[in-house]
Amino acid sequence: MYLSSELLSQRIRQSLGVDRYLIAAPASDEAFFHLIERQKQQLDCLILDDTASLPHLVNWLHGNATLLPLLILEGESGDRPSDKPPDPVFLYHTSEVRLPVNPSEQVGEGIERAIDEFLNLSPACQLPGTLALDLTTDLSAQNFLLLQQRRLTEKLKERLGYLGIYYKRNPKNFFRNSFREEQQEFLRQLKMDYRSIILNYFSEGTALNQRIDDFVNTAFFADISVAQIVEIHMELMDEFSKQLKLEGRSEEILLDYRLTLIDTIAHLCEMYRRSIPRES
Repeated sequence: MYLSSELLSQRIRQSLGVDRYLIAAPASDEAFFHLIERQKQQLDCLILDDTASLPHLVNWLHGNATLLPLLILEGESGDRPSDKPPDPVFLYHTSEVRLPVNPSEQVGEGIERAIDEFLNLSPACQLPGTLALDLTTDLSAQNFLLLQQRRLTEKLKERLGYLGIYYKRNPKNFFRNSFREEQQEFLRQLKMDYRSIILNYFSEGTALNQRIDDFVNTAFFADISVAQIVEIHMELMDEFSKQLKLEGRSEEILLDYRLTLIDTIAHLCEMYRRSIPRES
C-alpha cells in the first residue's frame, strides 16, 4: 500500500484489521520500488491512489515486467491533474479496480475484486499503447502474470482465504433448489465418490487427499448439510455390514471408518466456518 496521505493509510489499516492482512506501506518511491523488487513474488495486491505520481509508478512496474492485482483509490488527493480524464479505460492493466476513497470500509471488497479480476486476466492482455515495451519485457510480463495467477490460485485453495472469491456460491446450484430427479442423481454420484474415499482411505498415496478435497468442494458448493454426509456414511456402512455377514467376516473393521467420517466432516465444517463473513 503506497498512498500519498498518511491519514488515508491509517483509515485503511483500521478498516482492514490485522487478522487477515499483512500490510507493507513504503514511505517513498525508492522504498516502493525496493519493496517490489524484493517481494513481488509474495505480494497479493497493490493499493495506490490516483495522484500525479501514479503514471510514473505504473511505468516503472511495466518496465520491470511486473503485473499484480491493483486497487486504485480515487478522490482523496488534490494533486490529481485537472486535465486528466476522470475515468480512464485502464492505466496498469485491464483488470485494475478503481474505488472511491470514501467509504474506506469498502477497501476489503475492492481487494477481493482486484484479485478476482486479476485471476481472469489473459496472458495476452493489452497494455497501454503509450508504453513502448520491447518484446523481451512483454514476454517477461506475461510469464510473471502466469506465475502470479498460479500462486494466488494455489493460495486460495490451500488457505481457503479471500472470502467472497473462493466462496462465491450460486444458490441456483444448491441441492435444495434442484429438481427431484437431479437431487437423486446428485446423491447417487456423491455416494459413489464417498464410497471410493472409504475403500481407499487406508491406502498409501496422496490421491486420497485430492478425493476428499473434491468431495468436500462438491458438497460445499451444493450446500449439502453435515447430516446428509452422515446419512451417506451410515448407508454405506450398512451395505458393507451386510456384505461382510454374507462372507462370514467380522464387522469390527467398519469401526475404523469412523475416522473417514470425522475427517470428511472436519473438512466440510471448516469450509462452512470460513465462508461466514467476519464481523467488522
